[in-house]
Amino acid sequence: MKNKRELAKNIIKGMALVGSIIIVSTSPTFIHKILPRLARYAFYKIKNKKDRKKFYDTFYRLNSEGLIRTVKKGKQIYISLTPEGRKKAGKYQIDDLIIKKPKKWDGKWRIIIFDIKNKQRFKREALRGKIKELGLYQIQKSVWVHPYDIRREFDTLRVFFSLTPSEMNIVTAVELGDDKKARKFFKLV
Repeated sequence: MKNKRELAKNIIKGMALVGSIIIVSTSPTFIHKILPRLARYAFYKIKNKKDRKKFYDTFYRLNSEGLIRTVKKGKQIYISLTPEGRKKAGKYQIDDLIIKKPKKWDGKWRIIIFDIKNKQRFKREALRGKIKELGLYQIQKSVWVHPYDIRREFDTLRVFFSLTPSEMNIVTAVELGDDKKARKFFKLV
């Protein structure tokens, strides 16, 4: 079962990567011929008939669940993510976030500051949990620090949680005041 979930996740991520796909169809069996090409977008290797069937079944299950939309107009087939599919793709993007550690620290601190209203407490706590999961060091309740470049991850988080620059911001600093605890946390001592 995990393989099917992983395949579904990869199909959705692949669709998010390429956006909508338009297929020009000249025969009713064309979709069977194009599935291996779609599989490449989903980072899935079709090695035999069993793999082809698994991909085909997963693709059509995602379509029937309303995550992928296929529309046939004349001899063209349009394949795209639905709003629900885009939402799921965003979740997968968040789940796969990791901060890469460079060979050498550039001596700068990246400070994430957020101020999310109490009526959006759930969003605030989910963001705090993800920031902690990413390995940032907490300086204050809504102030976190990391020694490496996290701009890409920061942008992904801000888009996923629908936060404005006034609700979540990032600052790059050369000094952090007394940074002994943070240096120890990140093993920069």
